[in-house]
Amino acid sequence: MQTNIAAPFKDTADGREAEEILRACVHCGFCTATCPTYQLVGDELDGPRGRIYLMKMVLEGEAPSRRTQLHLDRCLTCRACETTCPSGVRYGRLVDIGRGAVDAQVQRPLVERAMRRALRAIVPHPKRFGFFYKLGRMVPSSWSGGMCKAPMRTQAATWPANQGLERKMLALDGCVQSVATPATNAAAARVLAKLGVELVRAEGAGCCGAISHHLTAPGEAGAFMRRNIDAWWPHIEAGAEALVMTASGCGAMVREYGHLLRDDAGYAARAARVSELTRDLGEILARENLQAFAGIGHGRRIAWHSPCTLQHGQKVVGVVERILRTAGFELVPVRDSHLCCGSAGTYSLLQKKLSEPLLRNKLGALQEGHPAVIATANIGCQLHLGSAAAVPVHHWIELLDEPGLADS
Repeated sequence: MQTNIAAPFKDTADGREAEEILRACVHCGFCTATCPTYQLVGDELDGPRGRIYLMKMVLEGEAPSRRTQLHLDRCLTCRACETTCPSGVRYGRLVDIGRGAVDAQVQRPLVERAMRRALRAIVPHPKRFGFFYKLGRMVPSSWSGGMCKAPMRTQAATWPANQGLERKMLALDGCVQSVATPATNAAAARVLAKLGVELVRAEGAGCCGAISHHLTAPGEAGAFMRRNIDAWWPHIEAGAEALVMTASGCGAMVREYGHLLRDDAGYAARAARVSELTRDLGEILARENLQAFAGIGHGRRIAWHSPCTLQHGQKVVGVVERILRTAGFELVPVRDSHLCCGSAGTYSLLQKKLSEPLLRNKLGALQEGHPAVIATANIGCQLHLGSAAAVPVHHWIELLDEPGLADS
């Protein structure tokens, strides 16, 4: 694609990156076939190719409109288009840049601004989120949506006692997961302890910054990233083998730290090292000897939902499935497994009219094979699916920790 980037953007890091991405696009349209919003709405401007044209126009100097902003808002940032694209267009980065450029020029209505600010002020902070999460469970509302309606786990979030294990890995407790499903990281810690690895929580670490980043608050996102790097760095220097991500949304974000902080002289090198050490929990277990877990599933039927941030964002495909099959679970077929469930971070709250049909479609596909449990790898997907599923929805690591969950 030929470009003529306007002066305000041309000499900026984001402008140069956007131009490189735009020039890789050849207008083939393969991306529309796997775009969830295009399939729902049928509007070219609600598909990747149309949105790329909109962003190109803005970056070339055309004034964006409220309608431009709406079409970019409707994008889930699921990145299924990246998996499909034969030209390797980095659409996820482009839409982050494009949204920032549009939001800088188009003021949102007051209610929208207030909602987005509230999400940024509440969701990344566990204590604040915990208050509203408990309130939402007592008094369900349209604001809380499915996030507060998903069934809570009763399993104690008990971490194994420090056994003096030589191998250490770092966990990210995150924000939402630490409140809504604390059993997830505890299960990961217990499973890893059986493999001779101690999972360590770094004091001072918290939200990965994804909420702020995707809601066009880059300065705020950068502050979260730097805080986490500062918290993790002493453990990395002490020999921690990896940063283990049990929420694939956080994993996709932390893998980007090196790129997003590449121009920060004080953090660039450490951010690159953090990204290099970041691994999804499935990747960690896949390289260990899992003989101790062989056959524990006893053929129980599981529907596996691979989050977009895992399969499209991090390109981790087939890994968890192999682990679950090795453990003796039967994975039922799931049609259209590449499509988003509609959670997408804050999308389920900000774009409910599109999120809800995506949820219905995804649950229909997951439950067709009559599974006992739906397993996933991301807290957002887990809460969203759990809000309407007819069967329990769990993080997959809990099935290895307590196989009996598959009968719950």
